[in-house]
Amino acid sequence: MIDTHCHLHDKQFDGDREETIGRARDAGVDDAICVGCDLGDSLRALDVASRFGLHASAGIHPHEAKDAPGLLAESFEPLLEDRRVVAIGETGLDYYYDFSPRDAQARVFRDQLRLARRRAMPLIFHQRDAFDDFVAILREEFSPEMRGVVHCFTGNAEQARTLVGEFGLRLGIGGVLTFANAQPLRDAVREAGIDAIVLETDAPYLAPVPVRGRRNEPAFVRHVAVKLAALLGLELDEVVATADRNARALFGI
Repeated sequence: MIDTHCHLHDKQFDGDREETIGRARDAGVDDAICVGCDLGDSLRALDVASRFGLHASAGIHPHEAKDAPGLLAESFEPLLEDRRVVAIGETGLDYYYDFSPRDAQARVFRDQLRLARRRAMPLIFHQRDAFDDFVAILREEFSPEMRGVVHCFTGNAEQARTLVGEFGLRLGIGGVLTFANAQPLRDAVREAGIDAIVLETDAPYLAPVPVRGRRNEPAFVRHVAVKLAALLGLELDEVVATADRNARALFGI
């Protein structure tokens, strides 16, 4: 299995990072993407990926857009040259918290879309309570040869149809799928089907049932895969193999 979105470089893992990665490998998670949320965070993500044989992404989260470097592309170019950096992001729009002004979020989102197009790299998207504006920007900036994943997808079936059908995006499915109040997401996952899905944890956040409330970690992605298999009426091995294949094709791993 590949955990396509985690933050193993987060300080919450400083005390037991090596042990956490060992538990993941014992659970069958042989790779993970450490996702960067600003320039410094992306450097830490790459450092952890390099030390433990994992992969990383480099980008600016919408929360951090207000502090983005003026020359964004130039600032990130050295990171993007590293073979372990397999995506740009996470990037997008977040209107739930509005930690950065919306115009700054949009500007930095567009900058990263253009950088990804120029470098032919996939994108890791973050979207929360901003679906209409998110799609509007994609329609202007996202071209047919580009690829990406909507991380922590929690939308409905109609939104899944738009993201997968119109743009060919993958949906990152994590612990929320297992939550009791996530029936609209489960309906969307049935609509999208396994060929549109990659697995993720967003560790240390959003631990799935039956470990909800604990610090999340990549080993727990197996709980998501088990729930997904039951939901779609598939064998666990088929879910894992297909999600793995989707992830490897998306990120070129």
